[in-house]
Amino acid sequence: MTPQFEYSTLAHPQDIEQLGPLLDQCFVNALGKEGAYMKRVGVENFRIIRESDNLVGGLATLDMAQWWGGERVPMTGIAVVGIAPEYRGSGAAIALMQHTLKELYARGIPLSALYPAVQTLYRKVGYEQGGSWYIWEVATNTIGLREQPLPLQPVVPINHQVFHELYQQQARLTHGYLDRHPAIWEQLIQPDEKETVYAYFIGTKDQPQGYIIFAQQRTHEGEIIFVRDWVLRTVAATQTFWSFLASNRSQIQRVRWKSSAIDTLTLVLPEQTAKISTQFRWLLRVVDVVKALSMRGYPSAIQAELHLDIQDNLLDANNGKFILSVANGRGEVTKGGKGELQLDVRELGPLYTSLFAPHHLQMTGKLHGTEAAISAATQIFAGSSPSVADFF
Repeated sequence: MTPQFEYSTLAHPQDIEQLGPLLDQCFVNALGKEGAYMKRVGVENFRIIRESDNLVGGLATLDMAQWWGGERVPMTGIAVVGIAPEYRGSGAAIALMQHTLKELYARGIPLSALYPAVQTLYRKVGYEQGGSWYIWEVATNTIGLREQPLPLQPVVPINHQVFHELYQQQARLTHGYLDRHPAIWEQLIQPDEKETVYAYFIGTKDQPQGYIIFAQQRTHEGEIIFVRDWVLRTVAATQTFWSFLASNRSQIQRVRWKSSAIDTLTLVLPEQTAKISTQFRWLLRVVDVVKALSMRGYPSAIQAELHLDIQDNLLDANNGKFILSVANGRGEVTKGGKGELQLDVRELGPLYTSLFAPHHLQMTGKLHGTEAAISAATQIFAGSSPSVADFF
C-alpha cells in the first residue's frame, strides 16, 4: 500500500521538537545541537512531510537569488533534506520535493538549487548539474609574492553587513554567484569549535578595495589558513591578498580558498603550484521557464531567436513550445514556435547556466535540435564556467 503523505510548514511546537533530532540523526550532528541551524535559517523556512501523526522528514528553503549574465534571478536553495531512516525508500523524499517545487512555482520563484547527497533522487524531480563548487589549496612557501601595496584594516567585532556592498559588486560579475541568504552570511563569520575567525578590509576602511575573512586551523597535515570569503576588486587588492597570505609562511603551511574551476587568482602566482583539493557539482532546477528565461542576462551583442520544446512531468505550465527572443542583453519569452530544440526541463538547467555547451548536451543525448537551433543556443547561452562559493 502506497503511503499517504501530508506536506506542511513547521508550525507546531511538537513538530519542531521532533525535526531537530531527526535532522541531527540524518546528518550525524553536523548541523549543531539544540536546533542552532534551525534558528539560523528560521523555523518558518522549513517544510515537513508526515504520514498520519508521524513526522517523516523535512527540509529547509533559503530564499535568495543568483547572478546570471549580470542580472539577479530569484532562487530558492534547498538544504538539509532529511528523511527518517524507517521511511527511506517509501517515496517520502520525492513527495517532499514535489510538494516543495509546486509551492515554489505558486510563489513565482524562477529557480531552485541544491547540493545533492545523491543525484538520482533530485533528477527525478527535474534537477540537473548546474555548476561547480571548488576548494583550492597552495603551499604558503610557493606563493612567492612579497610586495603589499595596500594596508589591511582589521574588522572587530566582525559584522557581516559591512561586507555586503563589496560582495555584491563582485557577485554580479560572477556567473552563478549568490545574492546570499542571511543564514549563509552568518555561517561565514560563525567560528567552528576551537576556531577563531578573522576579517580584514583590504585598503582603507572608507574606500576598501576588497576583504578577506579567514580562520586558522591545526590539522593532522599541519597548520592551514582557510579563506572563508574574499572579494578583490583591483589589481592592488589581489597583490595584497597574496602577499598577506605569504607573510604567514613561518607558521602556516597551506592556504585553502573557495573559487571556480578556472580560478583567476592562480594566474597571479609565479608557478602552477595551486591545486584543487575539493570539487563538487551543485544542481539547478528551472521552476518557472518563462520567468527564468526572461529575467536572466544574455550577451549584449547577440540578437537571436530560439524555439524551444520543453517537457516537465511535474509543473504543467512549463510544458510545451516557447520562443526565446534575445536582444540588447535581455530575453523575451512567448508561447508557441517551431519547437526546434527539444529537451526535458532537467536538461534546461545546465544549458541555462552555461555549464555545458548545447552540442555537448546533444552529444550525450540530453537534448535534440536542428543545426540552426544548436547554433542559436550556443550564442545565447555563452558564458563563463558557473560557480558558487557557498555550500548550503
